[in-house]
Amino acid sequence: MAPNSDLQPTVGGTEAADRVADVLLLFSRADGALGVSEIARTLKLSKAVVHRILQSLGSRGLLSTVDASGSYVLGPAAIGMGNKAWGQLDFRTIAAPVLRQLRDDTRETTTLSVLMNHSRLYVDQFESPQEIKMVVDIGARHPLHSGASSRAMIAFLPPSYVEEAVSALKQSKPDFNEAEYRQLLESVRRDGYATSFNERNIGAASIAAPFFDKTGNVLGAISSCGPIFRFSTADTAGHAAKVTAAAREITRLLAR
Repeated sequence: MAPNSDLQPTVGGTEAADRVADVLLLFSRADGALGVSEIARTLKLSKAVVHRILQSLGSRGLLSTVDASGSYVLGPAAIGMGNKAWGQLDFRTIAAPVLRQLRDDTRETTTLSVLMNHSRLYVDQFESPQEIKMVVDIGARHPLHSGASSRAMIAFLPPSYVEEAVSALKQSKPDFNEAEYRQLLESVRRDGYATSFNERNIGAASIAAPFFDKTGNVLGAISSCGPIFRFSTADTAGHAAKVTAAAREITRLLAR
């Protein structure tokens, strides 16, 4: 395919490619449509350069316009690329040694969840060697509003995901306290992990931490889970330190 002549008078080939990549990455992190002015301001580019990049990406289906204002969102070609990337990136293979070691260190079941649109999907686990233990259903989907693994992810997702979770919880729980929930998410962002005690299942406990791609987008979460009587609140910080260290290692491996 011939190079896009629209970009040639302004920047060289490598610099042009960098700018196109920056624009696409900006859309991948955006919470809604973006316009020329916002992109130019964020990336410190001229509006003329941004306009040419958007036209080029739009002509290839990587972006789509959403209204008469000229704002853009990711297009069908970008979505297709994302789905293809999920298929090619084997999280289970990458995370397996780390999850196995975390299971050995904690002697509790460790799980791997990935973000799938607006839900969470269990894709792997290493079961506790102890007689009384927790196990999860591989392939089962769960909403993002409840549970440690879900909160570990949603705390780092765009605000629209949080608003969706708040709306769902208001409908399903008459005693839902929105202020407490938002404060809980803030603590996850601050501490880097989420906890769950007697939440989705009575008698179950979990400590979860998110992992990310190299640009800082949350991809999923890992957890250490088991019967609540073995999860001493006095040792939550120590247990959580092992989980967050494992999550950081998975993030490091994904960035290689």
